[in-house]
Amino acid sequence: MKEQPKNNRISSGVAATIATAAVAVAGVVGYFAMNSPRETPDGPPIVNVSPNPNPVETPQVAKEKTATVYWLQETQDGTNFQLVPQSVQVQADINKPSEFLEASFQRLLAGPTEGSGGSSTIPQATKLLGVKAEGDEVRVNLSEDFQFGGGSASMIGRVGQVVYTATALNPNAKVYLDLNGKQIEVLGGEGLELQQPLTRDNYKKNFEL
Repeated sequence: MKEQPKNNRISSGVAATIATAAVAVAGVVGYFAMNSPRETPDGPPIVNVSPNPNPVETPQVAKEKTATVYWLQETQDGTNFQLVPQSVQVQADINKPSEFLEASFQRLLAGPTEGSGGSSTIPQATKLLGVKAEGDEVRVNLSEDFQFGGGSASMIGRVGQVVYTATALNPNAKVYLDLNGKQIEVLGGEGLELQQPLTRDNYKKNFEL
């Protein structure tokens, strides 16, 4: 009886199992190779960090800054009025003067709050149409409601509130007052003449509260 030759071939099932295990081992080795620290010749080890595919964005919240608005207050002897400042908190960038002054005027037109120690002669219906600060000039654009109601003393007072609030960042700034986008030279039925540009200096010289 002849001896049967040994079968040196591996069955296909066993071969597939071995191949699958080899691939798995290669994958594990490759992962650790990619994510393990690598020595660099001139510095500390470099670690590969996979970027977050879905980064979470942190919302930017505007920080409150201190602005200054001006109200009218009766003098101690009760014969006149004076402009008094009040510090208010606004959410605006102080490095952007137009944006910052716009926020200040919104607070001014809202009227004095409790504890402000002053009053306002600016009509409540007045709306802010825009503020533009460029260099040493500030242009304030208000609605026509600004010129209605009150006598000459009231007109002088409200102009002072605008001029001093507009120059809170730069006391020497020149202020141009527009109503509905048009620069005015005379304000209200009392015919209060305004020599524009307005400044704190010429306001004190030309008007008396």
